[in-house]
Amino acid sequence: MRALVLVLACAGGLAGCGPGRVSTPSPTAPTPAAGLAGTSWQLVEFRSSDDKVGIVRPDDPAKYTMTLEDGGRVSMQLNCNRGSGTWKSAASDGDSGTFTFGPLAVTRAFCAPPSMDDRIARDADFVRTYLLRDGRLYLDLMADAGQYVWAPRPAPRP
Repeated sequence: MRALVLVLACAGGLAGCGPGRVSTPSPTAPTPAAGLAGTSWQLVEFRSSDDKVGIVRPDDPAKYTMTLEDGGRVSMQLNCNRGSGTWKSAASDGDSGTFTFGPLAVTRAFCAPPSMDDRIARDADFVRTYLLRDGRLYLDLMADAGQYVWAPRPAPRP
């Protein structure tokens, strides 16, 4: 009988603590795919799905660079302009997945033609997926509008 009274007292004490709460993990923001974080790239070409545009290559790939930082920040050199903002991705398999840029802050200096700075800044809002293949990063625009091809940026010379 003492054991029953003790069990009931403990149960009553626990019930008096308020409604039972189930601890659920709080949602977290998607994190950059491990294979992309901390990488630097330079632009190889833009492949448009519009035959009138076709393939556009920069006059100098080193003028167009992108660094995907570990914390989800991106910094870009876009010819004579600079851009910065955020990025996030989620891998769907080992070498591809979703990819988006957050709002980019881009300087607006006039770069001598030919320049791809305006195109890249404008298209950043429409990047939706990525693919890593043969050492290159392919960023695809929504609705098959085109694809940016990036190669690893060479290490700076000492």
